[in-house]
Amino acid sequence: MFNWFRRNDKAKQQQPEATPLETQPEVTIESTEESQDEIVEPDYLAFAKAAYQNIQQRKGEAQTVESETEEVEETTEEVEISEPEIEEREIATEIEATETKEVIEETKPEEENTPPANIPAWMQKSQGLDKLKETAIETAKEEIAEEVELDEDFVWSSKVLAGSGRSAGDVSEEEISWLTKLRQGLGKTRIGLVNQLKSIVGKGPLDDDAVMEIESLLLQADVGIEATDYIIETLQTKLKSEALPPDQAIAYLKTILQDILDKPLEGKEDKAFVPEKGEFNIWLMTGVNGAGKTTTVGKLANLGKKSGYTCMIAAADTFRAAAVQQVKVWGERTNTPVVANPGKNTDPAAVVYDAIAAAQAKDIELLLVDTAGRLQNKQNLMSELAKIRRIIDKKASDAKVESLLVLDATLGQNGLRQAQVFSEAANLSGVVLTKLDGSAKGGVALAVTQQLNLPIRFIGAGEGIEDLRPFSSYEFVEALLNG
Repeated sequence: MFNWFRRNDKAKQQQPEATPLETQPEVTIESTEESQDEIVEPDYLAFAKAAYQNIQQRKGEAQTVESETEEVEETTEEVEISEPEIEEREIATEIEATETKEVIEETKPEEENTPPANIPAWMQKSQGLDKLKETAIETAKEEIAEEVELDEDFVWSSKVLAGSGRSAGDVSEEEISWLTKLRQGLGKTRIGLVNQLKSIVGKGPLDDDAVMEIESLLLQADVGIEATDYIIETLQTKLKSEALPPDQAIAYLKTILQDILDKPLEGKEDKAFVPEKGEFNIWLMTGVNGAGKTTTVGKLANLGKKSGYTCMIAAADTFRAAAVQQVKVWGERTNTPVVANPGKNTDPAAVVYDAIAAAQAKDIELLLVDTAGRLQNKQNLMSELAKIRRIIDKKASDAKVESLLVLDATLGQNGLRQAQVFSEAANLSGVVLTKLDGSAKGGVALAVTQQLNLPIRFIGAGEGIEDLRPFSSYEFVEALLNG
């Protein structure tokens, strides 16, 4: 079973040498008088077509297995027929066959020997011509099926996966769908950035006007002051030492942004955020009202189940109306047990205590705790969050505990302030960035990593159960700047 939490590590495990040549983008080198080192971009369209064929092949195999399974079930469910009934059916079948044979024998000579009236032989229908037409039609259909036109999103998604080291045979339909949604979700931010940045950085070293324009663009995308200053300074140093055309300048800007996003994980051997298999893991979701904590809990439960973990949800949001019912709905959708207190305004810490006991009794590997939304300036609610953490440390001292801040990407700099306060109270392990599909301010991810040194662990780009995935800085930057 594929571990989706380690999705970003899958590319590192792939060895290009062991991948068949037809599944890797072909790279051709052209030597010209101007530059002998110019490398033509790999043929990503061929890679995308190979990936599409592999996906369709897997679909066909899955459908074949399903049909075979249904046939076996139908065969086993057939009712046994008694011997007299079998004899009667055999006799009826023989009579019908004899009658049919007699009719065929009577009509066959007329068809073969009676020529059509008043029609010359050269105008009579040729059976050979019909066979040729049928063959020609089938061949045309096969050729049309082979020439599949892929849409832009599919080709772009395939290109990103190829750039991260994947082979065409390793590309799944779910990953293509996810990258398409991520690209579309960051479309508002990208449209406002890329074209204007290209027109500015393609003119050589940045003058004061260019610096002001770039600064304005980045701040509008909620990149933050600190990250903006770092980006401009690094980019200016590069452009002073080397004149870059617009496309190469944007490519260099991508490396700057990726370095910022990866900075919180520098020096760590295992950068993936993964529950320990065979051990007790507790993930605590925190954040303000409306950030998407409950939805994130449901999507993480789905991700955990698909990755082979036993999961449980603790409905510790006991203040918001219908919060427990919402968690239960997500539990039913993901087939995950939910621990909740039916009473109103009960102690969230008590719910967490009961959930830990139930999880330990059932050897659950991942307990997801949904907490009540709270504003960062409400000290009593922040103290309650600390109380939940103390209960976890006392009741499950051997558990691997992680605290994730669910941050609404549409909030921009206000979200950054939330992250600052929650990081002090909840000992955060990282951030889940949600609602990227409805925001023009995706740059808040850069502000969080640059100013707070908090890694982005997961990102959400839609309302569907599959629209949450582990964060990849490479995919995020490509979706942000690759217009």
